[in-house]
Amino acid sequence: MAGLGITVRGVVKTFGGLRALDGVDMEVKPSSMSLLIGPNGSGKTTLINVISGVLKPDAGKVLLDGKDITGRPPHEIYRLGVLRTWQIPQPFLRLSVLENVMVADGTNPGEGFIASVFSRRRWAGYEEELVERAFKILELVRLDHLWDSEAYKLSGGQMKLLEVARALMSGARVLLLDEPAAGVNPALAEQLFANLVRIRDRLGVTFLIVEHRLELAMRYTEHCYAMFNGKVIAEGRPVEVLENSKVIEAYLGG
Repeated sequence: MAGLGITVRGVVKTFGGLRALDGVDMEVKPSSMSLLIGPNGSGKTTLINVISGVLKPDAGKVLLDGKDITGRPPHEIYRLGVLRTWQIPQPFLRLSVLENVMVADGTNPGEGFIASVFSRRRWAGYEEELVERAFKILELVRLDHLWDSEAYKLSGGQMKLLEVARALMSGARVLLLDEPAAGVNPALAEQLFANLVRIRDRLGVTFLIVEHRLELAMRYTEHCYAMFNGKVIAEGRPVEVLENSKVIEAYLGG
């Protein structure tokens, strides 16, 4: 599995008289770890909503590996491999961690009555394969030691990793993460980002991450986009972007 690239060209989105996105251009490379920053109200979440199909842009285009996906509904974009983590339902709190990952697959051939009665051997084989695949994903996000724990027992950081695991089980090739470290203690936040890098390195998944904990996120991402008033005002290496005079002014003034 390889990541997919995202291209945003001249995207505009208005809400009444508010121009939330004002001609946004962006190029997210396949299998990259990219950071999206900016003061509150700068347009970050709106941009992610447009990319994932939650919102339709008023103008401009969104391309996935060169394919125009502008204005497609979320379920179609999801099937193409683009997923923002809150699109996954909340974990089933009384199911185990392993079961939560397994149900994210959604292709169980034993669902139908005929299949369950007349194809038991094939169905059982599929179940074994599903368990094995789910466990490999749990190993990747380092939750395998909690495989039989009920989801409600997880910490905030572990819940975030379970959400990522469920996304991977669904076949996601692009993950749009909105503040994954929010509410997570510093040590677990470090582990969370380190695990995201491992996922990128192992599976080639593309990440576009909105995060306010800049001192943390900039250590794990290689490219950064800064937004202000609905526009991308700077991009480049995270350290360079944070030292950009326009970005400093936006944060101080915002």
